[in-house]
Amino acid sequence: MGQESFWTVLITAITVLGSASAWRFYEKRAYRKEKDDDFIRHDCRDRIAKLEAILIENSEEKDSMRKTILELTEKVAKLTVNVEYLQKENAELMSAMIRRAGN
Repeated sequence: MGQESFWTVLITAITVLGSASAWRFYEKRAYRKEKDDDFIRHDCRDRIAKLEAILIENSEEKDSMRKTILELTEKVAKLTVNVEYLQKENAELMSAMIRRAGN
């Protein structure tokens, strides 16, 4: 009986020590996983904040460019009218000069 008790105690001790080691291993593993998840969460939050800032900046830049394009379009339209007017006036002056030269 002494031999069996010894083996029983030995197996029980190994089981208890193995269980404690396994428990610490899984506890550390869970802690690392939680830490990694927190890192990913914070990293994603930072990236989202940066992307939102870039999006707002680009939106403001787009609005500014749209305003500039509208102003330039208006100026081009005015210049087109002026050029047409000047071309017509130039043609009239040329024909008046030709008439004077012919007389």
